[in-house]
Amino acid sequence: MTQAIQKTLRDSAGMRWTALLLLALAMFCSYIFMDILSPIKDLMQETRGWDSTAFGTMQGSEVFLNVFVFFLIFAGIILDKMGVRFTAVLSAAVMLIGACVKWYAVSESFMGSGLETWFTNNLNYIPVFDELGVSPFYEGMPASAKFAACGFMIFGCGCEMAGITVSRGIVKWFKGREMALAMGSEMALARLGVATCMIFSPFFARLGGEISVTRSVAFGVVLMCIALIMTIVYFFMDQKLDSQTGEAEEKDDPFKVSDIGKILSDSGFWIVALLCVLYYSAIFPFQKYAVNMLQCNLTLTPPDADSFWAQPDVTIVQYIIMLIVAAAGFASNFQKKANLKYGLLGLSIVALVTYCYMGYMRQSAESIFAVFPLLAVLITPILGSYLDHHGKAASMLVLGSLLLIGCHLTFAFILPMFKGNAIGGIVIAYATILVLGASFSLVPASLWPSVPKLVDAKVIGSAYALIFWIQNIGLWLFPLLIGKVLDKTNPGVTDPTQFDYTAPLVMLACLGVAALILGFVLKVVDRKKGIGLELPNIQE
Repeated sequence: MTQAIQKTLRDSAGMRWTALLLLALAMFCSYIFMDILSPIKDLMQETRGWDSTAFGTMQGSEVFLNVFVFFLIFAGIILDKMGVRFTAVLSAAVMLIGACVKWYAVSESFMGSGLETWFTNNLNYIPVFDELGVSPFYEGMPASAKFAACGFMIFGCGCEMAGITVSRGIVKWFKGREMALAMGSEMALARLGVATCMIFSPFFARLGGEISVTRSVAFGVVLMCIALIMTIVYFFMDQKLDSQTGEAEEKDDPFKVSDIGKILSDSGFWIVALLCVLYYSAIFPFQKYAVNMLQCNLTLTPPDADSFWAQPDVTIVQYIIMLIVAAAGFASNFQKKANLKYGLLGLSIVALVTYCYMGYMRQSAESIFAVFPLLAVLITPILGSYLDHHGKAASMLVLGSLLLIGCHLTFAFILPMFKGNAIGGIVIAYATILVLGASFSLVPASLWPSVPKLVDAKVIGSAYALIFWIQNIGLWLFPLLIGKVLDKTNPGVTDPTQFDYTAPLVMLACLGVAALILGFVLKVVDRKKGIGLELPNIQE
């Protein structure tokens, strides 16, 4: 009877994973909106006049306030002082506001309005920021891109706040349990948002045969409303947990500036933070250009308008097959019976092959890149479980860096060699995208659970905030750099499907090389200082 009374929601596996699901679904929605314009870059150039520089500047603006106004640092302080549930709801509300602004910016209602005139005539020079070369706007930037950048900045504040909140929430619910598995699973589900975006953003933009980029962004806004609902439900679950434990919601210790000093003085923390910025900078900015890169390097012949493969319904069927790939592959990791385990795994593989075949028949760059998270969904729980029970987090980061380098170099030099080969190019693209997604799954499963081993529990929120702030510098810089490099290395190219992506891809591969070097340094520091990054999370 005593044990029953002492049991809390956190002790129930079902409740723990329900809390995780609510947080993951909110991040799933935010990942969709984050890249909502990425698969329709060509349409943004055709319908709104956004060249690569304008597109890259707008995409990089997502993290501008987090980096240069230090909002992400304040978000960490808010998280430490106000707790997980308050910050979760706040972050979702901020994301929704930013999403609505971005939607209006690309809508037909904005075109020809007084607001468009104002943005055309203003924000062409930002004191200090222009002198430093970090302004989120520039003279000649389309007004719609400027206003969309403003909305994306607001969204970015909420999104990054949500990121550190989810990490802190998982630590709260899973510490001493399956934490790496939980973090890996959350990211696996959230990354399905990338695939969902790649499939449905072009679908809504071209729905009914009439091009409208506004519909794509409106789809994202609806999802952000759902994300807010998910965080509100989580709020009440988390509140119930605290009422059971009798603990104040992790905000007893007042924040002190000296806490940040302690974090920043740790060499292990800095290596992890730099690994994070290098690795994420080679992935997230690439996602924003990946569909256009495939359009430029693959020979894609759209199916006849009256064929089965050109019908809108095929998109829905393909997405259902994708969900089967993800659900069956993910569930196979949790089956104890061999026949059920390998049956689900086999179903996942068959569904994946079917999905890839449909992508080939549709001759669609966005549906080809949508396979990016699918292998990650399958192997992330395996990696998380392995790290929970056997460790080797630093070694996993080294492996991830090697795969990252190989994938970007393949896109840069091998894929263009197959242009004109309709089958060979798509096979190379599919294989490389799947491996890149798998390499990305190594980061959340190995890096994020390592942070609690580096800092005191009462400043975990600030530690995650600092890592995200450093990471955001790269997420601001590299979308902008890729856009500028594309325009500089493709002078006079006006067709958005004829860019040469070699230079940007080599630049991203160099980030992987730097991450690889830091991975080896981290292994040395861990061995000397006994941080325990190579040790399992679950101590027997």
